[in-house]
Amino acid sequence: MGPRVPAVVPVVAVTAALLLGACHHEEPAQGEVRALVAQVPLAGAGFPPAAATARTQLAGLKVEWGRNWETYKRENFGRYWSDETDGIGGRNGCDTRDDVLRRDLKELREGDRNPCVVISGVLHDPYTGKELPYSYRRASQIQTDHVVALGAAWRGGAYAWTPQRRLEYANDLDVLLAVDKQTNYEKSSKTADKWKPPLTTYWCEYARRYTGIKAKYRLSVTPPEKLALQEMLATCPQ
Repeated sequence: MGPRVPAVVPVVAVTAALLLGACHHEEPAQGEVRALVAQVPLAGAGFPPAAATARTQLAGLKVEWGRNWETYKRENFGRYWSDETDGIGGRNGCDTRDDVLRRDLKELREGDRNPCVVISGVLHDPYTGKELPYSYRRASQIQTDHVVALGAAWRGGAYAWTPQRRLEYANDLDVLLAVDKQTNYEKSSKTADKWKPPLTTYWCEYARRYTGIKAKYRLSVTPPEKLALQEMLATCPQ
């Protein structure tokens, strides 16, 4: 799940400072809050894995047909985004979706008072290549996608996890990407053999990330899914 980041105590300390400061009409320095947010990584070390590593990981994954598909429910992974996890991006005081936007958007403008909030930016959608503008005050064409969908993770082994582990998966930034909303609808909970990014030049990175997620969480792959990942990894330069 990645190393536990010792950010819990500073978060509590800042929260306490806010409460005490309210009594004296003072607030912690904005630089202090920004430093707290910035110290928690938004990507795991070496993630996504290199193509050679991904091929090795794929070869080691358990191959079997998905199980318990009929028992899957979205709420099995938590009803809402949560910062209360020890996964990548957890316990930094920011909403998971805002963490994804801060990581994936360019020309980023953050809130003056709250550095977690993304005011505006531009997404270069990895799935289609579209340039998608984002504004906090307008309806967005950007959604947050679980690269290995929650339903697919459930069928690949997450049905046997604890609720906390499923919550961590659902909020792990290594599992998430900001993408085009319509394309995300089309992807839904499909596995790699049933859906590939329309932008073929992204197949290599998609397969690397997808395989890395499967390996990180020890999820199984179906025979067609493994073949599709092998084919996409074959498009990598090395």
